[in-house]
Formats: sequence, C-alpha cells, structure tokens
Amino acid sequence: MRRPGLWGPALLASGALHTASFAPLGWWPLQIAALVLLVLGVQGATPRQAAWRGFAFGMGWLVSGLWWLYISMHDYGGLPAPLAALAVVVLAAVLSLYFAGAMALCAWLRTGRPMLDVPAFAACWLLAELARAQWFTGFPWVASGYAHSDGPLAALAPWVGVYGMGAVAALLAAAIASLVRPLAGRRPAWVPLAAALVVVAAPWVAPREFSQTTGRLRVSLLQPNVPQDLKFDPERIASDMAALQLQLQAARGDLVVTPESVLPVPRDRLDDAYWRQLIAPFRSGTRAALIGTFLGNEQEGYVNSLVGVSAAGDGYAYGKRHLLPFGEYVPPGFRWFVDMMQIPLGDQASGRSQAPFLAGGQRLRPLICYENLFAEGMVDSAGEGPEAATILVNVSNLAWFGRHMVQAQDLQFTRLRALEFQRPVIRATNTGATAVVDHGGRLSARLEADTYGTLEAEVEGRSGATPYARWLGLCGLWPLWGVALAVLVAARAAPSLGARGRGRQA
Repeated sequence: MRRPGLWGPALLASGALHTASFAPLGWWPLQIAALVLLVLGVQGATPRQAAWRGFAFGMGWLVSGLWWLYISMHDYGGLPAPLAALAVVVLAAVLSLYFAGAMALCAWLRTGRPMLDVPAFAACWLLAELARAQWFTGFPWVASGYAHSDGPLAALAPWVGVYGMGAVAALLAAAIASLVRPLAGRRPAWVPLAAALVVVAAPWVAPREFSQTTGRLRVSLLQPNVPQDLKFDPERIASDMAALQLQLQAARGDLVVTPESVLPVPRDRLDDAYWRQLIAPFRSGTRAALIGTFLGNEQEGYVNSLVGVSAAGDGYAYGKRHLLPFGEYVPPGFRWFVDMMQIPLGDQASGRSQAPFLAGGQRLRPLICYENLFAEGMVDSAGEGPEAATILVNVSNLAWFGRHMVQAQDLQFTRLRALEFQRPVIRATNTGATAVVDHGGRLSARLEADTYGTLEAEVEGRSGATPYARWLGLCGLWPLWGVALAVLVAARAAPSLGARGRGRQA
C-alpha cells in the first residue's frame, strides 16, 4: 500500500472481516484472508507502525465480535447507552493491546527470510491469543481457531485444540502473504506455503477416532424461553415456576436438563414443598435431572449451580468455577461500575469441582455458560478412567445478550469442544442454542430459538482420550507457550548466526 496512512482503516475493516469468518456467517476462508492482509500490513513496518496496525486489526475484530455485551449492560443492566457502548470499546481496546504487542514483536524480529518470518508471525499470533485467553481471568471469545470448526483445519482439533488451530491458520496466512513478495523483486516463497499445507494435511492421513461408544442416553433439554427483562419480575415468578414444574413433569428423557439459574429464587429461599414437588418425578426409578439454581446464602455468597436429582437423592451439586467479570464477580476497583448495572446476583462465589454426575449408565460433566470456552478447565473430565465424563452438559442463559450472533457463536464454540475431546455435548438454554452435538462436532438435534419447548433426543456417550486431551491434561497450555517462544528465539538468533558465518568466510 503506497500510502501508509491507509493501513489503519484497511486493517480496521479487515478485523471486521475476521469476525465474519465466525458464526452466524461462518465463512472460514475469511479468517485466513483477513490475516493475510494483517501480515502484509506488518511487512516492512517499524515496530511502532506494526503495533498500531495490530491494534487497528484487533479493534475491528473485537468491537464487531463483542458488541452484544452492550445488550446485557444497557438493555438489561440499565447502564446508560453511551457508557455501555464506551465499555465495549474500552474492553476491545484493552484486549487489542495483546495483538499490538504481538505485531510489534513480529516487526522487531523480521529477518527478510520467509522460512523464519512466516513461523515467527504464527508464533507471535499464538502468544497474543494465549495471553488473551489466560491473563487477567481470560476472555477468549472468538479466538481465531473457532472459525475453523468447519473446513480442513477442523481435523487438527483433537491434536492441538483451538489455539493450535489458530496458530496453523496464522502460519498458512503468513505463507500465502509471503508469495506477494515477488512484486518487490524477490523470488516466490513456496517452501513456507508447502510446509504449512503439510501441517494442515497431516491429520487427514492419521487415525482420527480416539473415542469409543459407551451406549446411548435419552435426554430432555428444556428451553423455558423466559424473557430476560421479566425473569426476576415478582409478578411473574410464581407463574414461571409453575410452568417449569409442568415442563419437568412432561419431559420423557432418562435425563432431564434445565438451563442455568432456571429457578429465579435461590435454593435457600425456595419453598421446600415446591422443591419436593419439582423433583418428585426423579426420586424413584432410573430417571435423573440436572436443575439450575443458586446455592449458598447471603453471608457466604451464592454459587451458580446445577443440582443433580435421582433416586439416590438431591445431594449432587456442581458450582460454576470460572466466573464472568462484571456480570458474576466484581474485579478490584470496579465496584462503582457494577453498582451502576441492575444485575441480580452480580457478585457470586466460585464453585468447586466434583466427580461426574451418573445417569443412565453415563458420566456427565456439567459446564455452566461461559465455562464452555475453557478446554483447559474441563480436560480433567475428558481423559480416560472411571472419573472421565462420557457426555459434557452445558447449560446457559444467553437471553442476557440477545439473539443475534451470540447464540450461533456459542454453539460454534461447543462444536469445537466436541471435536477437541471427541465427546458429545448437550445444551439446555433459556432462549436459544438448545442442541445436541455429537462427538464429531455435528449438530444432531436443535430446538428453534426464541420458542418454548423441550428437545427430546438421544445422545451417544463416548470414552477415550484424544492426543489434545492427553497433553493438555498433563501440561496445560504450556506446550503451546513453549513452541511459540522457541520459534521466536530461533528467529532472533538466526541472523546473528548468519553474520558470524559470513565473518568466518571473509
């Protein structure tokens, strides 16, 4: 681009194009195309220029990918519209700093040799994604690998997971961008592209089934479709709770699952007679239920929980461990901001880990809403052995964020979790994205959004560990950090080694 000042607007638009690669549009080639433009923007730039260009790309991507947070803060939290919009922009700006730093590092390490610069770009990109996912509680929504839940890179999921997939996509994009260099009088850089294509193709010639069937389970997934602005309305609570009781009684599955916090009243304030009537269908026989509620009290805090009910009783409880900043806990120094929003139970306690819930011969691992984004937080239940889950259960209430974009993206992320661990995932939500995803990441059943109903379906449980589950369970995400840093060290060291070689020849 002959006018450097145009790179900022171009990469801002390219970041928005990057968002189009995710659901609901789901055009995965756009993810690579957007990164190609980013690579071209960083080539030849100074570290400072590269930082601004990486920041512009991040802003275009994350503002367009996270705008739905405005709905929860303004429409349901009561935050003034300008402040809610500003909050989204500030969040995107903070997260974009990771990509600004990554691109500055990429420019600083540039050698002019594609065999070094191509993997260096991928490594810088991977470091930025890992930092965004893990630092300061992490917020990895629309991580780049999710765009490839469909397409050829999906075969990489059980080997390297979502962040490894994102790194391979960045490697491919940088290799493609390196082919543009002949326009500047250089030879075509086919070797990096060939190497990237080999990495993409490798899983297709290796065994891809790492799990085995454990039988089938009939499930009933409830979707009450309660509008979020009316969920805590005192005049509606009684009728909504009565409707929930009827919905539970009418469900036919061996396992019945409700959305998160389906009961608008915490368990300690719930009438005992109502609770006994609610769980009565599951206190005898072989059927079971997972019911969303809040456990705890005002003194010790409330925990967003799933209570497991079966003939053995109602003593099983899973509490959400990975809490969403501002919506479920208050970061230090931000009490004033949370107090401006009218979000019930906006400062929650963290739950605890527990063994899987047993139902119909299957071992069920609950995941509450946002926890579905953190494979490293659930890998303890996705390996092998008697404590490993055969079915993942994700419950959510996406009504906080409207219907557009967020439901489709959350379901896309669920499909990639299924691919990573070769485990089926069943989802019960309040207003949409209620579905059954099989162990191959395919939607086998789904309930229409914004409707009241129950999804009656069968799901096949699976056991066994993928390569990704094995190394993630053993080492966490550290191997990815290690590979990225090793590539950057090699890129930094290579020019000096070459210079010493030329000195010896002289």
